[in-house]
Amino acid sequence: MDSRSVLAALDEAGLRGMGGAGFPAARKWRAVLAQPGPRHLVVNADEGEPGTFKDRWCLETDLPRVLEGMLAAAHVIGAEACWIYLRDEYPEIRAALELALPRLTALGVPHPPVHLRRGAGAYVCGEETALLESLEGRRGYPRHKPPYPGESGLFGRPTLIHNVETLWWLPEILADSEAPARFAAAGRNGARGRRLVSLSGRVARPGVYDAPAGITARELIEEFGGGMAEGHRFAAFLPGGASGGILPARLADRALDFGALDDLGCFVGSGAVVVLSDRDDLAAAARNLVRFFRDESCGQCTPCRVGTAKASQLLDAPRWDRALLGELAAAMADGSICGLGQAAMNPVLSLLRHFPEEALP
Repeated sequence: MDSRSVLAALDEAGLRGMGGAGFPAARKWRAVLAQPGPRHLVVNADEGEPGTFKDRWCLETDLPRVLEGMLAAAHVIGAEACWIYLRDEYPEIRAALELALPRLTALGVPHPPVHLRRGAGAYVCGEETALLESLEGRRGYPRHKPPYPGESGLFGRPTLIHNVETLWWLPEILADSEAPARFAAAGRNGARGRRLVSLSGRVARPGVYDAPAGITARELIEEFGGGMAEGHRFAAFLPGGASGGILPARLADRALDFGALDDLGCFVGSGAVVVLSDRDDLAAAARNLVRFFRDESCGQCTPCRVGTAKASQLLDAPRWDRALLGELAAAMADGSICGLGQAAMNPVLSLLRHFPEEALP
């Protein structure tokens, strides 16, 4: 397929970036192609969102499929090099890649140079511009945008950045002329396509599941997770990992799709659904998540560095100061450079909004 046909197939399939933002893939590719070369392709395999493990599953179960998707994308944008930025907590995958990449050349597969780089364990380097800084040998501080990576990315060149799952879907979508329509038609509740969901928490069968986009949390638990774990009653769920917020079970019939939960102050992000039960302390869960963001803040910007520490202190109080927590969350969302600080208070805000006051400190 030529580049125009590939982009048309991505449009028809409705493929979006599965790293969290959900930006339409074809539009992202066109933005990179609109810039003069040389261009780069970066594979974001620095999977650090708590509750997210689907990229690891892709790399462990079918590494050739991921590499095929990477090379297809590299061919379309005319990338002069590919860069795989791998979470260092995945040593077995690194070993597999170190064996697989030389075989591409040995098998005569045409491809640009592929560079494997190890992430040093910083959660913030999952943010695409912090990842670029790390790849260039600097501290992983997020960049101010614009310019966006598609205009000025790795080494100042136009760069296409995708997470592993996005590339995972490419071979299926490009398999034949009917494949894009089949992929798009698999969605539910008005959504298009499929996605890999990391399901964990109080379910009978946690794991990675190939699910329709737009599936509800209740359907996900019952159809894929085998129902709730024995002795647990469904109480709440995180629809999008640590930063996606916390919702009560009464809202579990809402579609899990990009933008579908905006009115609730939540989002689906990278597809990490964490199920909580009547045995879980929701306030303690929120404290734990905020402490995670506090510990993982890169410290570059004051709203995030100071805000996450202050939030952690406020949440340890016997009674939560709801007004002050709201003011702090607004300041962090408005002033933080990247999504870590902007979304760090989502678990707290969603608890205050959707759960009875008597259930919280």
